[in-house]
Amino acid sequence: MHYIHRFADLDKKSKILEVGAATGRYSIALAKEGFDVTAVDLVEKNIEILKKNSEGIKNIHPMLGDATKLTDLEDDSFDVTMILGPMYHLYDREDVDKAIDEAIRVTKPGGTIMFAFISVFAFAYANHLDGNWKNGEKENFTEDYKVRHFKEQMFTGYDVTEFEDLFTGKKTEYITTTGVDGFILAMEKSSEFEMSDEDFESLKKWYLAFSEKRELLGSSTHLLYICRKK
Repeated sequence: MHYIHRFADLDKKSKILEVGAATGRYSIALAKEGFDVTAVDLVEKNIEILKKNSEGIKNIHPMLGDATKLTDLEDDSFDVTMILGPMYHLYDREDVDKAIDEAIRVTKPGGTIMFAFISVFAFAYANHLDGNWKNGEKENFTEDYKVRHFKEQMFTGYDVTEFEDLFTGKKTEYITTTGVDGFILAMEKSSEFEMSDEDFESLKKWYLAFSEKRELLGSSTHLLYICRKK
């Protein structure tokens, strides 16, 4: 939510689209703030739960849909478009391009678009340093250490520059790439990890001040690529 308010030019008339809304954590929160929100998810059960969770909120519109073909949504419709899950699960370059192009299509000129993605390096550290490194390396990297993307992966991760390069030639203007959770996921894997509420708040404030620094990006499991439609 911090990054949405920080980088999106919002007012109470703003129309927001979340693709990959799941059960509505962000969409419902934004609707409660007064924004007109369309929440799209591929999974019918998620939409059912979202509808139940958002009962009585008139300015949220749950919708079953696919990030690669948002056929029920018109061109230039939204002030802010958020793709906060689909890029974790799209492995074929053609589908990745379709999801990017659809997000751009439905966003108004000058509107903000946010794409969440996973750092392959932080993902490997967090999930495979606990005794499963060999399998994790094989799943995420080729023998000559290029990043792998294939359908059998539960999640697919990116080198930061690799993800940014997906937007070459797109009708967008780059704003920033920022980390979201820093190294906290890897830290939590340690049996010795503990942090007081006070220290956590201090860490959060510190991280938000530095989350866009290039040298820190790869340590964040989740990242946001933020751009503006031309």
